[in-house]
Amino acid sequence: MAEQKDVRGVFVSHANYLAGAIERGPERRAPLLAESFDVGQLAQATSAAAAVAGMAARFAAGDDDLARTVRARQDAVERWRILDTRLVEAVAAAPEERDAEAEARTRSELTTLEQRIDELSARLAEEFPEYAELASPKPIALAEIQDLLGPSEALMTYLVWDERTFLWVVRRDDAAFHRLDIGRQEIEDAVTVVRDGLDQPGVGSLGDIRRFDVEEALALYRRIFAPAEPMLDGARHVFVVPDAALQSLPLGVLITEEPKRRVRRFSAYRDVPWLAKRYALTTLPAVSSLRALRRFAKAASAKRPFVGFGDPKFGNAPGKTRGADAAVLFTRGAVADVDSVRNLPRLPDTADEVIALAKALGVDESTVYLQDRATEARVRSMDLSEYRVLAFATHGLVSGELEGMAEPALALTPPEVGTAEDDGLLTASEIATLDLDADWVILSACNTAAADGTPGAEGLSGLAKAFFYAGARALLVSHWSVSSEAAVALTTRMLGELADHPEIGRAEALRRSMLAMMANEEKDHFAHPMFWAPFVVVGEGGVPGGA
Repeated sequence: MAEQKDVRGVFVSHANYLAGAIERGPERRAPLLAESFDVGQLAQATSAAAAVAGMAARFAAGDDDLARTVRARQDAVERWRILDTRLVEAVAAAPEERDAEAEARTRSELTTLEQRIDELSARLAEEFPEYAELASPKPIALAEIQDLLGPSEALMTYLVWDERTFLWVVRRDDAAFHRLDIGRQEIEDAVTVVRDGLDQPGVGSLGDIRRFDVEEALALYRRIFAPAEPMLDGARHVFVVPDAALQSLPLGVLITEEPKRRVRRFSAYRDVPWLAKRYALTTLPAVSSLRALRRFAKAASAKRPFVGFGDPKFGNAPGKTRGADAAVLFTRGAVADVDSVRNLPRLPDTADEVIALAKALGVDESTVYLQDRATEARVRSMDLSEYRVLAFATHGLVSGELEGMAEPALALTPPEVGTAEDDGLLTASEIATLDLDADWVILSACNTAAADGTPGAEGLSGLAKAFFYAGARALLVSHWSVSSEAAVALTTRMLGELADHPEIGRAEALRRSMLAMMANEEKDHFAHPMFWAPFVVVGEGGVPGGA
């Protein structure tokens, strides 16, 4: 994957050449379009896509013992990657800062891991020869993707470059390839403007809410989405593989035409022609993720329908948003300051949310863990592979908010004394060690779609990647700090819609919940997209078989 990123420019140049060749010789459109589709995928390698591929490979193994071997190899490779990065950083340090004994221990562990990986690889080569192909998110042929799409589905995949953007649109019986006259910086600038009206932390009253830039959302729609519309006739569900800054924007907030009247009050947002009114949208980490999810992942075999964690025992006054200031949480290196975790604002309505989610799935409160029961130690000690749907309703913390916090986390009830095993923060690396067999993980917290905090990291490389790696087939994640009141309304209505109409799929259930929130005349402010639009479905957002 790293090698693919290093030569991304080569793939983009090839895609640009093929686009020109199609324009010059339309009679060769079909083979050139198919080739461009492969090339575009080679330029879009992501860690989240690799996590989806690895998850699908484990479930495709079928045999439990073989699946454990697959997981053991994946864990060993991940540990090797972490140690190798650590060793490179140590060797690059100033001579007086280097620790020869620590470096020797790291080299020794790397050697042991290499031997372990070789042993596991040999066993898989003999007993599961398809593993190498399944575990790597390689380009998937256009015809194969078309076979995976239902008649009312489409797939759109973007490739953003300096001066222009490439867009592929795929339907079951047709496909198109566009060169869009908008480059990386223009997209970043537009997304920044649109997000400014969505991500509004610190709002104290309805009067503090900034206006959403309707004009910019319409302009961006015309440049990045409208060219696909001729191919979307009859489509109700659209898979989107975003790139660059588009990874941080739910496309449902784009506007398809000029509003009939100027938006001056909250209620006027109801009449805005949002893209969310037209399509149910699902995010995919990569094109290959569709094949991994639909052909190899299979439905969860977990026997129990639901487990949820919410309303952790924090000591502060109730909060209104699912976010927190991470700057006070880490004062002792890798272990969080449990007193600071304890002083996070309480989220009492998350208890009602998790209980309502359980009821929507027809289960009682025995698998709902609140207050003293909503701990990191409990999450890490439970056999979560028994549950088809998991929900976490709490504060989400974004990595990079201070030195020392290198990864995102979910906040849970802290212990009296913090340890490496339980400090009240369930981090992405800890999530990746879980063993899941989940159809859906609902992360009702803030910024759960964010990157992992490393420089240049792609979207979905944090909590989302970790949950896919652990064994989730679909996630509900957020793009900004979520109003707690809105989160309760969105998630409970969404799961209720899916329970009443299982044939509609997760993305359509979310869309119906968003539209219901917009239409709530008792709370006009819910029509503002900062309330109804933060969540997106990532992974399998449709229905089995792509119907």
